[in-house]
Amino acid sequence: MANRHVSRSIVLQTLFEWDLNAIDRKAIGEVLERNVEEFAPNKTDNSFIEKLLDGVLSKQSELDQVIEKAAPEWPIDRISPVDRNILRLGLYELLFADRKEVPAKVAINEAIELAKQFGGDNSSRFVNGVLGAVYKEIGEPGKDEVGKKPRRDIPFDQMPIQRLSGAVVYAEADGAMYFALVHDIFGHWTLSKSKIGEDETIEDGARRALKEEMGLEVEIENELGKNEYIASHPELGKVRKQVTYFLAKSEYVDLVMEKKGGLDDGKWFKVSEILELNFYEDILPIVTKAVTLLVGRTGK
Repeated sequence: MANRHVSRSIVLQTLFEWDLNAIDRKAIGEVLERNVEEFAPNKTDNSFIEKLLDGVLSKQSELDQVIEKAAPEWPIDRISPVDRNILRLGLYELLFADRKEVPAKVAINEAIELAKQFGGDNSSRFVNGVLGAVYKEIGEPGKDEVGKKPRRDIPFDQMPIQRLSGAVVYAEADGAMYFALVHDIFGHWTLSKSKIGEDETIEDGARRALKEEMGLEVEIENELGKNEYIASHPELGKVRKQVTYFLAKSEYVDLVMEKKGGLDDGKWFKVSEILELNFYEDILPIVTKAVTLLVGRTGK
């Protein structure tokens, strides 16, 4: 059986040369052929190699955007050529490959091994951090490998329901009103939320989410509305996530952000700033309602 780790190494070498030497994509086939012949003429799966290389190149722009969101302190051009191409390769397999052929954990582990083999002293830790953050953001597929086989094509009204709660948090300071928001690795400002525990009310779930993610103690006021969306669960398949959002008041204090893979920042914003931010479509109406309610209440 062909050694796919060797095949991935060949793809990485080819991507490295393409990136470092600005090779025309039309000529990259010659580079690939040379690398196969030089490094492993009898140990590679050529169809797998070509499919993987073509996939990474065709999705390069999207992959780079994900890297930038997952590692905002490391612009693409500041990441070493070896590391950024390991990330491109690993992310392509994590996000776009057939999971039956390349399970998510395999994609991550293979990328880490490439980083250990070809990268610097800290490469494997860096690659693991970026891919791990994205893995959590997409729902940790395959996390429980011994679990039940995911159910597929379940009618909407038969999907399992997972209930969550969160809040739009505001505070007043120096005659101005501020809102606390969190930022995710995909470039959106959004609201803290958490799955409701078995012994929790929806209000308690919101309070806990805000305490855990931003370090804020809040007083729940009004219910603002509900959102529902479908997400993938590693065991249950498609799940209906139903989120209740509240308006909550807090003291204007420094945010203490939880170290969480899907979130990379949190800030206070004035009313004049908040509606210019990049929100998800289903979050914007909730935030707008909170702003409208508070402005109507205070006249500010």
